[in-house]
Amino acid sequence: MKRYELGFPGPLRDRLVAAVLGGAKTATTGLLAGYLAADEPLPTPGERWLLVDSAERPVAELEITEVRVVPLGAVDLAHALAEGEGHTDLAAWRADHEAFWHGPDSRAELGDPAFTVDDTTEVVLERFRVLRRLTAPTDQPAPG
Repeated sequence: MKRYELGFPGPLRDRLVAAVLGGAKTATTGLLAGYLAADEPLPTPGERWLLVDSAERPVAELEITEVRVVPLGAVDLAHALAEGEGHTDLAAWRADHEAFWHGPDSRAELGDPAFTVDDTTEVVLERFRVLRRLTAPTDQPAPG
C-alpha cells in the first residue's frame, strides 16, 4: 500500500495526523504542480493508503473518497472546514496554505524557488475516510 504523507515530518504533520485520527480532518489540499514535479499520478477514489506520522510509522489505513482538481480561487468553505485545521473562513485557510506552499520545504520539493500562487493555480482537493487505525508495535503491551 502507498504511504499517505500530510505536510512534512515535524509539528505540522503531527497536528494533521492527530486531526485525522481524531476525526476532524477528512480532506486535504495539494498543489497539482507538486504531483507533476514528482511525476506521481493523482490518487483516485477507492484507493487505500497508509497514513504515516512524523516518524514514518503507519498509523491508519485511509480510503480516498473524492479527488477534484480546481483553481485555488474555486475552493469552497465546506472543503476548508473538512480539512479540520480550525479555519473558520477561506481567507485564513488560504493564508495558511499559501505560507506552507511558499515555505522552503515546498519550494525544494517543487524544484522552483520562484513558484507563485494565485486564484488560477490548480490544486488537488482530496477527501478520505479512516478505514482503521493501526497500532505501532512499540505501542503494544509486552506479552506475559
